[in-house]
Amino acid sequence: MVEKQQSPSAGNKPLNVRIAENVKALIEELGLRPHEPVPSEGELAKLFGVSKMTTKLALERLASEGIVYRMPRRGTFLSPYQDESLPLEEATKPVAAAEPNVGSAAKQTASARADMIAIVVPNLDDYVSQIVVSVEAEARASGKGLQLVVAGAREDECLAELAKSGVEGIIFYPRDPKTCSDQVLRLKLQAYPIVIIDRIFRDIQIDSVYHDHYTGTYNLVEYLLNKGHRNIGYISSPIDGITSREERYHGYIQAMLYNGLSVNQSYIMLDFNREHEMRFLERNEQHAAYLKLNPEITAVVCANDYFAASLIHTALLDGIAVPKDLSVVGFTDLALSALLSVPLTTARQPTDQLGMRAVRLLLKRIHYGTAQPISEQIPIDIVERESVQDLTLGR
Repeated sequence: MVEKQQSPSAGNKPLNVRIAENVKALIEELGLRPHEPVPSEGELAKLFGVSKMTTKLALERLASEGIVYRMPRRGTFLSPYQDESLPLEEATKPVAAAEPNVGSAAKQTASARADMIAIVVPNLDDYVSQIVVSVEAEARASGKGLQLVVAGAREDECLAELAKSGVEGIIFYPRDPKTCSDQVLRLKLQAYPIVIIDRIFRDIQIDSVYHDHYTGTYNLVEYLLNKGHRNIGYISSPIDGITSREERYHGYIQAMLYNGLSVNQSYIMLDFNREHEMRFLERNEQHAAYLKLNPEITAVVCANDYFAASLIHTALLDGIAVPKDLSVVGFTDLALSALLSVPLTTARQPTDQLGMRAVRLLLKRIHYGTAQPISEQIPIDIVERESVQDLTLGR
């Protein structure tokens, strides 16, 4: 049996990383097959003697690596897609076959699949799983079956196989946020119905549904301004041609300028190392140096919730009170945001609207067709928690 986890001080790796490695060993020991359930967060916490937060982060890490997939309210399951030797028929097998409206691509004929649409995703972490659930609900309400494919690095193969199998159309959440793949372009040129979700590609016009990252960040800055903050920083990983990162950054810049505030370059960090994204429960040297360089900053907008969690943890370890001395806001509203030591105020990306409108746009393309590609933006809300200090109080 896998041994209990050592204390958090053991070794140099973060605890959740070590737990993830233990879970992989446990999966092998149990001989789990693709689509079989992995022990729950609570079971793993008890087995390894750690908190449920740690096992949650460990499972999220494995989901991001494509080793497992997570379904809200259903659990965590072993994914077949980490094994490149699996035949494509196995890769396109539905992972939610217990649902009555989810069919088997391997056994159905094209005629039997006339009422079937598909969604292709790179993995099934918490965020992507919420999108899938909303797509499934809208597909069911529209009388359509749903084929779910977790493609990992085999997106082009899976897209081609699905189109060939006779599904009416595909909703696609690409792994690469920068570049439209050759297979997507090929399907577009063939007038095959496909809708891209949560991505925008500059090099090709194609049906898409995505969140309004620009306005979401703009509103976060205005929220902080209304709370009396003026020295407001911004933290992101490199823009690197990724539209969502670019739009969030521009939203920050424009909100500052529109409200008559100068943009201090030392307040802006655009090189946060994403390798540390899941290590937010330890002190981050980049964040520590940033805070030391800019002691006058009263608030920081972070490009995602992981960065915000890391900044909060580092600030607290360095004796900076959150939110009394430093206010922090994030972006996405991951499940962990409400569980932090200081619950995070953040911009919420509503997955229910994303999934619903993606299905409706796909069905519009299937049934009616349009001459020009359609792009739909989903508004983003602010979820107010406890990580922002109101500086206007007591004035």
